[in-house]
Amino acid sequence: MTAPVLSTRDLTVRYGGVVANDQVCVRVGQGQIVGLIGPNGAGKTSFIDAVSGFTGCTGEIELDGTPLGSLAAHRRARLGLARTWQSIELFRDLSVYENALVAGRRFSARRLLADLVRPMRQDDDAQIWAALDLVGLRDLAARRTGELSLGQRKLLGVARALAARPKVLLLDEPAAGLDVDESKELGDRLRDVVADGISVLLVDHDMGLVLEVCDYVYVLEFGKVIAQGEPATVRTDPAVVAAYLGTGAEVAT
Repeated sequence: MTAPVLSTRDLTVRYGGVVANDQVCVRVGQGQIVGLIGPNGAGKTSFIDAVSGFTGCTGEIELDGTPLGSLAAHRRARLGLARTWQSIELFRDLSVYENALVAGRRFSARRLLADLVRPMRQDDDAQIWAALDLVGLRDLAARRTGELSLGQRKLLGVARALAARPKVLLLDEPAAGLDVDESKELGDRLRDVVADGISVLLVDHDMGLVLEVCDYVYVLEFGKVIAQGEPATVRTDPAVVAAYLGTGAEVAT
């Protein structure tokens, strides 16, 4: 793998007596799409929650060489860490552009004063249009979110995360509910994202998407990494086949 822009070492998440993540070590290289897969309850979302600062953990997390330690989620975001959520929480009364604009802005007292003096200024245009371009939604910028298909709403969720120009994008089940064509479109767009210099950690159950677009894959089961490697290696790993299909399953050729 290339030098990591995001890495974890022995990351452990506990909810009372339940260990959701057990000493998980993951590396995401610059310009890579890295997959994190596993059966339901494997600890994938807990891992993203811990890395992004929404749940407590032990172990080490570094973003581009900077230890994140006990930093709050908004401070991690300002350092260049963005994420999406399984549920699509869009502002239905706002346009596609306005949804991306809200997410891309960094609020401060100075910005608040500027908004009061010149509420119609458009100093954020470049980064917002760039995010919409990356996911192919520029032509739909004036539409309300209720007019979008599920696939387009998922892409808007990705665009909102991209609007802040992160170093690493954490995607939590972005292909959930998408059909084959929409999933392929998402994969194509993710390749455009990494080509633009943003690294991606992808959590998804769509194995076709993960194996097609990812450069490297980690597999979780019961909170532990049970396999890792390039997609071609992971897809035939007996431990992975057993985790997904049961111990009696034969390795697919």
